[in-house]
Amino acid sequence: MPELPDIDVYVEKLADRIVGQTLVSVRISKPFLLRSVDPPLSAADGLAVKEVRRIGKRVAIGLEKDHWLVLHLMIAGRLHWKNSAPSINGKAQLASFDFDCGHLLLTESAHKKRASLHFVRGNDLKHHDPGGVEPLECSEEQFAVQLRSENRTLKRALTSPRLFSGIGNAYSDEILHAAKLSPVLLTSRLSDEQIGALFAATRRVLVEWRDRLRLEAGDGFPEKVTAFRNDMAVHGKFREPCPICNSPVQRIRYKSNETNYCARCQNNGRILADRSLSRLLKDDWPGELD
Repeated sequence: MPELPDIDVYVEKLADRIVGQTLVSVRISKPFLLRSVDPPLSAADGLAVKEVRRIGKRVAIGLEKDHWLVLHLMIAGRLHWKNSAPSINGKAQLASFDFDCGHLLLTESAHKKRASLHFVRGNDLKHHDPGGVEPLECSEEQFAVQLRSENRTLKRALTSPRLFSGIGNAYSDEILHAAKLSPVLLTSRLSDEQIGALFAATRRVLVEWRDRLRLEAGDGFPEKVTAFRNDMAVHGKFREPCPICNSPVQRIRYKSNETNYCARCQNNGRILADRSLSRLLKDDWPGELD
């Protein structure tokens, strides 16, 4: 799922192209995509774009008359900029937003289509904000308050949109590795020093990756948005060597989610129980790397 660094670059590149331009029409190929009925989507035709912003993991396009197009890409949704009108007849093509300067194509390469579009008035925009604080704008004190507001594992706390805006599965793995903290450490057990380390790691990782993605896109539009990148330390690197200590990266799998971590750097060499595999192996499950 595109997260804060990816969405911020999407927003910046879109703003460069469409702010001040007119939305001619919106073409939708899959009826399920549109999740709102009032105002009708046709009311967007002919309105000029006033701004583009990120709301959590959503892309919000502000139009004249205080109307907003709110896109949630979910896991497999992606945006593409086209100079000529694209076809939306394929299975992956969900919609085209046709501006007088070009075309924004929305695709979703997944069997289950989960991406969504809402067309709302300004006073309804707040309903699309889960309420989490912005991790690159809040103070360390605000960050600590959010962490300690609920007793959760660090992984779940960082990825909760009600606590922190824009952080998902991929960057939470990278943040926790940078902070040298276990993904299952409970927030109620965090020391002030650990919170300080986590706050610093959160800012460092998000800014570093946003800068990398900006550089990668250059003057173009980001076309390689993915949760799995070669330069990541642990996310998607199961069994590959940790870049810090060279120990094999471990993982915890639960349903469709996966947590990657370094047992030596983050958990004193202890391997965390996998919800499915550890139950299968029982006494044969290795408790430590050595």
